Amino acid sequence: MPGFPETIAIVGVPGVGKTTLCRILSEKLDHTFINYGELMLEVAEERGLAGTLEELFSLPMDQQHSIWREAAHRVSEMKGVLLDLHGLDRSPIGYLVSLPVEFITPDLIIILEADPQDIIKRRIADSKRRMHDNPSTLREHMELLRTAMFVCAALMGSIVSVVENRTPERTASEITEIIKAAEDLGILRG
Repeated sequence: MPGFPETIAIVGVPGVGKTTLCRILSEKLDHTFINYGELMLEVAEERGLAGTLEELFSLPMDQQHSIWREAAHRVSEMKGVLLDLHGLDRSPIGYLVSLPVEFITPDLIIILEADPQDIIKRRIADSKRRMHDNPSTLREHMELLRTAMFVCAALMGSIVSVVENRTPERTASEITEIIKAAEDLGILRG
């Protein structure tokens, strides 16, 4: 469909609700939902390097980067992708942009945000969460994510929208409206 986004990246800090939202959106948009962390784990498993996300993120950085690149290459060969990823990851020494701009050029980048207290509550409810933040560190991460995604978008010619995640259905409808408005204006590459 001309003007319809081929690749949509939904980015946000862990616990903001990206995965739930992407599952809903992928049905509404008929896009293939790709959770980037799960795809990286699949690559790591194929290579016999890791069987869990914890093991994956414990690998040496050069191995993680190789896995990250292979996952990006796979996504770059697909059409109609809804990509769920952090966009900016915190490491022990600082932040790393995790949107693989060398391989993937999203037509649309949605930065998903929520109140830091709500994110912390989601993380507490999810026993698999390994990140520990307070409202101040979450705000910093969210602000740096915004900056990083706007820089990436400027380099790639992508559209960026910031969306507050209140409820998954309501947020999915809001994103669908953003896509429709961009199509109507003829500003999507797809």
